[in-house]
Amino acid sequence: MTKILVIEDEQSIQKLLTYDLTQAGYEVDNAYDGMNGLKKAKENDYDLIILDLMLPKLDGLEICKQLRKENNDVYIIMLTARDDEIDKIIGLESGADDYMTKPFSPREVLARVKAGLRRQKLNSTEEHLITLGSLVIDLNRHEVFVNGKLIPLTRKEYDLLLFLIKNKGIALSRDVLLETLWGFEYDGDTRIVDVHIFKLREKLTGSNVVIVTKRGIGYMLEEVSNETK
Repeated sequence: MTKILVIEDEQSIQKLLTYDLTQAGYEVDNAYDGMNGLKKAKENDYDLIILDLMLPKLDGLEICKQLRKENNDVYIIMLTARDDEIDKIIGLESGADDYMTKPFSPREVLARVKAGLRRQKLNSTEEHLITLGSLVIDLNRHEVFVNGKLIPLTRKEYDLLLFLIKNKGIALSRDVLLETLWGFEYDGDTRIVDVHIFKLREKLTGSNVVIVTKRGIGYMLEEVSNETK
């Protein structure tokens, strides 16, 4: 059964999320403060974590950063009561895969959870490795290497890279990337895509692939030779 950890200090929200997720067929574990949540996230194998930004003892940003630092690529949906754009950017840059502002509806929560879990199946293919020059992706282990060096990616960055590779040479609009990778009708700032593209470009430095900006359209992944890099 799919296992989800909800790290949230407000009991009313915990109960609501636990009820909705359990009714949808998921196994739910709970933590009411940051320290306990981080401990559970490290000690157990979860398919997805719903993580509140403002928590007692340890905030959501620090939890996210610590998990990513240890190469834990569990899908993370961050919650916050604030709606400032800068909070969303900071949350995503800390390693969160998605972002949701309170208050939210049960329908929205389930849609985002299903979308996040669906993204994990993007690599369901018979091939074990994808190799583009110095870039190698191990689909079984969800690991990416550049020139033999392991490159830590968040779950969203990993899914974004796979989707770009599967559509290599095709210009993809921000709307297409949002709809495909977030799995629902996103009505926020489309710069959420730009943030992920920027960080992915940085991490792929030295590889044989480049993510090209197509003005007025979006982004396209291209493979280049060593001579043209």
